[in-house]
Amino acid sequence: MTRKVELYDTTLRDGAQGPRIKFSADDQLRIVRELDALGVQYVEGGQPGSNPKAAELFARAKDLNLRTAKMAAFGSTRHPRCAVEDDPNTKALLAADTEIVTIFAKSSPLHAKEILRVTLDENLKLIDESVAYLVSQGRRVFLDAEHFFDGFLEDAEYALTALERGWRSGAEVLCLCDTNGGRLPWEIARIVRTVRERIPEAAVGIHVHNDSGCAVANTLSAVHEGASHVQGTINGYGERTGNANLISVIPNLQLKMGVEVVTSEQLARLTHLSHLVAELANTAPRDSDPFVGRDAFTHKGGMHADAVGKVKYSYEHIVPEWVGNRTHISVSEMSGRSSLLQKAADLGIVLDRDLPETKHILQRVKDLENEGYEFEGADASLELLVLQGTGRYRTFFHLHGFRVSVDRRDPGELSTCEATVKIGLPDGSIMHTAAEGNGPVDALNNALRKALQPTYPELADIRLEDYKVRILDTQAATRAKTRVLIESSDNECSWDTVGVSENIISASYKALVDSIEYKLLRSRGHE
Repeated sequence: MTRKVELYDTTLRDGAQGPRIKFSADDQLRIVRELDALGVQYVEGGQPGSNPKAAELFARAKDLNLRTAKMAAFGSTRHPRCAVEDDPNTKALLAADTEIVTIFAKSSPLHAKEILRVTLDENLKLIDESVAYLVSQGRRVFLDAEHFFDGFLEDAEYALTALERGWRSGAEVLCLCDTNGGRLPWEIARIVRTVRERIPEAAVGIHVHNDSGCAVANTLSAVHEGASHVQGTINGYGERTGNANLISVIPNLQLKMGVEVVTSEQLARLTHLSHLVAELANTAPRDSDPFVGRDAFTHKGGMHADAVGKVKYSYEHIVPEWVGNRTHISVSEMSGRSSLLQKAADLGIVLDRDLPETKHILQRVKDLENEGYEFEGADASLELLVLQGTGRYRTFFHLHGFRVSVDRRDPGELSTCEATVKIGLPDGSIMHTAAEGNGPVDALNNALRKALQPTYPELADIRLEDYKVRILDTQAATRAKTRVLIESSDNECSWDTVGVSENIISASYKALVDSIEYKLLRSRGHE
C-alpha cells in the first residue's frame, strides 16, 4: 500500500472518558501540541455543549499555531424536539469555531427506536438536517455512525441508508463505529468492503473500541479494505477497556502495511509521546505495550540475548529506534554471561567473558535475585553491583548506623517520624544527624541528605519520582520479605534502584543509598 491515511485523535474526548483518566486544561493543550508534532491531522477537543472545559480548550487552542493538526468539535445530531437552528448542541458546536465538526448519529434500528425513541424515518431526518445545516454554516462535517457494525448485522439496509443520507447531505467522512467493541477482524473487513462497494466515492473512517481485545487488529483490517480515516487514542485510553491504540496502529500502518502516516522523524517521537500522555493522565506507562513499552525489546533469556548480540533482528521485529525505543538486556536468574556482557556494555562497562570476575558478578546477581532482588527494573543498582565486582567501585561514605522512630500519641493526630543516621566520610569525619519527615522513609531520606549534602552538594538535585513496594512472600503475613523499587531523577536523567529486606525501612534504606551512590558516581566518577 502507498496511499495516504488520515489520523484522527480522540484522546481528549473519548480517551478522557476512561476510568481514572483526567486531564487539566494545561495538560490538554500540551497533548494537542505533541499530537501536532507527531503529524496527526485531526484532534478532537471534546463536546463543547457538555462542559466548560471543552469550550475553554477550543478557545485557547486558537493560539497554538498548529502546523499539521486541526481541532475538531464533537457532538450529536440535533435533538428530536428541536429545529436544527435552535438546537443547543448544534449552537455549541458552531460556537467552538472549528473548521471540523464531528457528529455522531444512530445507524442501528435498536438505538434509534429504543434509546433515542424516534422512528426510523425520523432518525434519518435528524442525520439529513444536522449534516446539511452544519455544512451550510461553512463546517467540514465528519459523521460517526454510532453502533454501525452492530446495526449492520441487525439491519444492513438501514445502516447503509443512514450512511448514504449523511453522505448526500454533505458529510466529508463516513466513520464506521464499533461502539460496543465486540466485532472481530473478519467481520470488520467484510462490512467495510460492503460499505465501499455501496458508496465507492465516500471517504470511509474507522472508530473501534477494545472490548474484545481486537481494536488495533480491527482498525488495520478496515484500512486493508480501504478505510482512509483512522480514529483512536494515545495508549488506547477510553471507556471500559478503551479505544484503538494509535501508538500501536501508527507503526503497524507505517512499518508493516506500507501506509504513509507520518515521517520517520515523527515516528521516532512515539515512545516519548506515549510516556508523556501516560504521565499527564497520572497513570504508569505499561512496560508490556508493543513498540513503546520498556519490555517491547527486552531480552531476558540467555539464548535470546546472545542471539540479539549477534544479529539484532533475530529476536526484534523492527529496529527499536524507529519508534524511539531501544534494546534492553535483562540480567536475571535466567541470564548467561552473554546477557551480562551486553547489559554491562549498555551501561558503559566492558567485561571480559573469560575472566573469573564476570562469572562471579553473574553468580552474585543470581544469588541476590534468589533473595528477592529484581534488577530488570533497577539498572542503577545493577551498575553499582558490576562496578563492585570489577573492583572499580568508589566508596563515598560508610554507614555506622541508623534509627527511625514513629511517635503517635493521639489516635486523631498525624504520626511524627524522625530518623537519625551516623555516617563516616572519606576524610575520617563522622556526621551524626537527625531529621523529620512525612513518614519513616521520607525522614530517613532527609537525614541522609542532611548528613551528606555539606560534602556532596550535588545531592540537592535528586528528586524521588516513584516509590514501589512489593510483598514477596504473602504467606508470611507481616513477617514477609519486602522489595522496594525507587525511581530518582536529577536535572539530566532518571535512574532506578532496589532494596530487599524483611524490614521495609531497611529495604528502603538500601534503595535510597544506591540512588545516592549512583548520583555521586555519575557526578564524581569511579576509581
